[in-house]
Amino acid sequence: MTTTMYVDVKGAVKQPGMKKVESTMRVIDAVQLAGGFTSNADEKQVNLAQKLTDSQVVYIPKHGEKVPTSAAGTPAAGGGAGTESQAPQVNLNTADATELQQLDGVGEKKAEKILAYRQEHGGFKSADDLKNVNGFGDKTLERLRPQIVV
Repeated sequence: MTTTMYVDVKGAVKQPGMKKVESTMRVIDAVQLAGGFTSNADEKQVNLAQKLTDSQVVYIPKHGEKVPTSAAGTPAAGGGAGTESQAPQVNLNTADATELQQLDGVGEKKAEKILAYRQEHGGFKSADDLKNVNGFGDKTLERLRPQIVV
């Protein structure tokens, strides 16, 4: 049985953005839905055969670009390493707003709230501290927990 899912294709593709995919699809299928690689895409850093997961970020780096550390855990940007994690690992204490926005459901406003909390409280002592940020409850924390580190 196939399931409809959504992935976020970013980086060196012609039409980045949210793409509707099926559970049987692979990274290469998401790239094709995004219009294919741009001329400066470095597909050698990407595992094109990896199966897609719901809410996954598929990041295609440019030639000469190092895969951002926050994206290194994504299946699409594994850089040859065996990626067990299905999502980026973003450090709440060191990530900038752009890195925070790679988290599932975190946009510009929520990223700003995380940065403001970090500045006001001297950082996060544990992932549970995220619940102290306005807009982050138990359900959101549980969804983000595999993607965040402190």
